[in-house]
Amino acid sequence: MAWEEWEQAKAAVAASGGGDTGMRLNSVGPGESGGADLVVRQDDLGAVGHEAFILHGELNKKGDIAAAGSGNGSSGSTMQAAAALKSHHLGLGSELETTVEMWTSQVKHVLQACAHISNHLDFSKKSSQHDDETIAASVSGRSGPVPVSALNEYFK
Repeated sequence: MAWEEWEQAKAAVAASGGGDTGMRLNSVGPGESGGADLVVRQDDLGAVGHEAFILHGELNKKGDIAAAGSGNGSSGSTMQAAAALKSHHLGLGSELETTVEMWTSQVKHVLQACAHISNHLDFSKKSSQHDDETIAASVSGRSGPVPVSALNEYFK
């Protein structure tokens, strides 16, 4: 969005009477009713993290076309074909080699993203669970419920 479009959008909201409401980020203010729409469920985080882990494993095994068909750790059939084409002075050999290099680079990026997602969701799951336990211990006062007057301090 260009700066001029942003300014026009702001002016349109202000002209429609929506400019005086201020910004609210999915919160419930005093006297309003409603529920939070951001809910973290450990099962959901675990499931998505697990799927990212599985995708990482499968892509790591099956996405390496540079070594595919080698069987002995040397270059794979695609790279061997590229080398054979280049040895016969065919431009397709260089292009095939470039394609394999680009593919390998992109697969590495996707593998890193899957690992990051899996690790982050595992961390979020543990962190959320720890936060829930801390809040539950705090609210229960460890020896019984916290009085309403003490709870009201959290809403100021």
